[in-house]
Order: sequence, then structure tokens, then C-alpha cells
Amino acid sequence: MRVLIVEDETAAVRNLISVLHEVESDAEVAGVTDSVSGTAGWLTANDTPDLILMDIHLADGDAFALFDRMDVVSPVIFITAYDRYALEAFRVNSIDYLLKPVRPDELRRSLDKFRRLTRIELESYLAHTKNSINYVTSLKNFLIPVKDKILPLSIAEIAFCHTAGEQVTAYTYDGRRFRLDKSLDILTELMPEDDFFRANRQFIIARGAIDDLTVWYGSRLSVNLKVEVPEKIIVSKIRVPLLKKWLSGTI
Repeated sequence: MRVLIVEDETAAVRNLISVLHEVESDAEVAGVTDSVSGTAGWLTANDTPDLILMDIHLADGDAFALFDRMDVVSPVIFITAYDRYALEAFRVNSIDYLLKPVRPDELRRSLDKFRRLTRIELESYLAHTKNSINYVTSLKNFLIPVKDKILPLSIAEIAFCHTAGEQVTAYTYDGRRFRLDKSLDILTELMPEDDFFRANRQFIIARGAIDDLTVWYGSRLSVNLKVEVPEKIIVSKIRVPLLKKWLSGTI
């Protein structure tokens, strides 16, 4: 079995390779890519892999952009940071998502399911997957426990989300702070992509909170917000084009 791994986190790649070889000792990792554009180039230049293990959020955008760009004929197992409750929304029409970090028993189950899929079922699975993503990202409010009450926090009130250690905090435009019980990876998939951008591993920023951008050394950008932030927001060279497209409304 030839497998293409599409993942932009080094630790996650190592884990996938280890788990894959544990489950399928004769599996061959045909290639590793970390972006939509890189994956499209790899698939064009190489023989079709038997299977693709693909993270949803890549270095240059949403993995589903790959399917808009080209026909992907290999079965795909998607990988996500969603918790198990959110994952249940995707378990339709034999769809399977793996939760990071991927476990051997989960990958074994997914491989068994995909081996049973016919081509028609696979095409239908991809279509349902896109619809499921759109459904989940329609989230409008977070429910925040405050003492003996629950406060509905509108996503529209959030200027940015920041992680320090393992704690994620949402900062509102009027200076309030709320602890969230979800990681930035999960929030990236939950919050509407037209309004929020994953700037780096520490920040998700709202379009309406951006004041301006400053050119930073190494072809990077510093994003300056209209509100106070706990640390400078630096966007890496590889994500700068995506940020510009997002700001211009071309993605």
C-alpha cells in the first residue's frame, strides 16, 4: 500500500508514519507534503497513491481547496483536531475522520472502512464531507460558564483568540477576556473563515480587528490590531500570501 501523507506539523507526520507502520507493516510512505499547492504538484508528478492521509488545515489553506483544483482519485482519510462530539457530525455516508494524535486502533478501523468503499461511494463521501464542514462552521456563539451562570459569547464580539501554554483566551473588542475550553486548532475549524484567520500557532485574528500590517524581516508580516495584544503577531513567509488573499476577499 502506497500512502501519501499531507500534514504541515512535523510531530504529526512522525506520529502518522509510526502508527501507519504499526497497523500496516508493508505500507510505503510514497511522499509527504504540507500544503495544498505542494500536494497538487506531487499528485501531478507521481503515480496515484493507494491512500491519502490528509490534515484539514494546511500551510497554505483549507485542504478541501485541493478538490476544487483537481480530481483526487485516491481514497482520503481526513485528520482533524475536532473533539469527539464535533466528530459525530461528520460520521455520515461512511465518512471517517481521525482525531489527533492518531491512534493505531482508529487508523485500523478507518482502513477497513475505506477498503470497503466503492468508487461511487467514495465520490459521494467527498461531497458529504464538504457539506459537513460548512454545517459545523455555522457556529455563532460560545457558551461561557461564569460562576453560576452561562454567558452566550457571540463570535462577532471576538477580536482575537490567543493561546499561552495550553490555555486559550478569547479577547473581545471592548477589552473583556474569556477562557475557552477548545484548542486553537479546533477554533480554526469552528470559526467562520471569512471573518477569522489563523495568523500563527498563538493567534486567531478577526478581520474587523486589524488596523494595519508591518513588513517584518524574513519576508514576514506583523499584524497590528485595533486592540491591545499580549505579544506581537507575526505571520510566517509561507502564510503571508494566504493572509493577503484573505484580506482582499479573494479566498
